[in-house]
Amino acid sequence: MNCLITIICVLVLFFVIVMIIDCNRFVKREYCCESGKLKREGTFVLLSDLHNKSFGKQNERLFRAIEQEKPDAILIAGDMYTSSAREDNQEIAAFVQRLAERYPVYYGNGNHEQKTRLFPEIFGDRYTVFADRICQAGVRLLVNDKWYLPDYNMEIYGLEVGREYYHKPTKMLMSEAYMEEMLGKADENRYNLLIAHNPEYFDNYAAWGADLTVSGHIHGGLMRLPVLGGVISPRLCLFPHYDGGRFTKAGREMILSRGLGTHTLPIRIFNPGELVVIHLKPKNR
Repeated sequence: MNCLITIICVLVLFFVIVMIIDCNRFVKREYCCESGKLKREGTFVLLSDLHNKSFGKQNERLFRAIEQEKPDAILIAGDMYTSSAREDNQEIAAFVQRLAERYPVYYGNGNHEQKTRLFPEIFGDRYTVFADRICQAGVRLLVNDKWYLPDYNMEIYGLEVGREYYHKPTKMLMSEAYMEEMLGKADENRYNLLIAHNPEYFDNYAAWGADLTVSGHIHGGLMRLPVLGGVISPRLCLFPHYDGGRFTKAGREMILSRGLGTHTLPIRIFNPGELVVIHLKPKNR
């Protein structure tokens, strides 16, 4: 019995140490996406689910890691801050503002930004102050909106789905018409890059016409196991199919970031934060 208790204590201590380490580090993961629609190459850094986390003072470690990639632009897939009445998002605003001083930044809201935007009676002017500050710095905040980059022949869309699409534990079905209602019709002659925080609707995004979807939200499943992958999603779904990495559907792709921070449950086990680097390349050029 004493031996069993000792083993259990050692395992608990081991997992606690791994969790502390993984909650305070990030790794770089790179992807290459090719398309005949693209006119030129580009390197894009994808950030998601920072949730007020600081990697060093003023996120200096994260900023320096981004600088080393020499990106052409930054894509933000939402939840850079947490919708808590107790937390301030001005440090994150300053970080995004600093990025915008160096690079073009395209920002799509996550469910936490959306929550603070929709409920000012709870959160006051937190969202408007944040949005005004980053937009004044030059950030393209895309809330069911788009921005065309002619040099790439690329349309960048930012999708903010209704809050019903985040309900727990049942997944809300998305109608075939929903995407066009939110964003209009995708131009098949352009490379359509969609920033969509919730990856669970990748089938809908691909069917709409997104050549590349970038997402977050799942946090890698909090804990990752060999073969099984991520353990649990924010919707309380065990071993979610979309937990992190690259996915394809009918020739279209999704790159799902495992995020950088945590909220509610500060857990990351065998699942460090991710700095995602995407290399876009013209095909057959």
